[in-house]
Amino acid sequence: MDLQARKLNLITYLAQIQDEKFFEELENYILTKFEKEDHSEFVPFSVDALRKRIEQSEEDFKNGRFKTQEDLEKQSSNW
Repeated sequence: MDLQARKLNLITYLAQIQDEKFFEELENYILTKFEKEDHSEFVPFSVDALRKRIEQSEEDFKNGRFKTQEDLEKQSSNW
């Protein structure tokens, strides 16, 4: 499974969590871990770079270069 598919699966899982205490614990863990890491290598996107990414995404969508949620669910069921 590639990283993009794993992220989408995690987003789907998080969206379905109903236990607020569990969600809060998970959120605190992630935020605490993120704060402790060195993020100096991260460089924010410029407005121009973001626009180009949006344009590329729209072009990909128009040309059918995307996967639906259903596609990802089918793919993940084979893991």
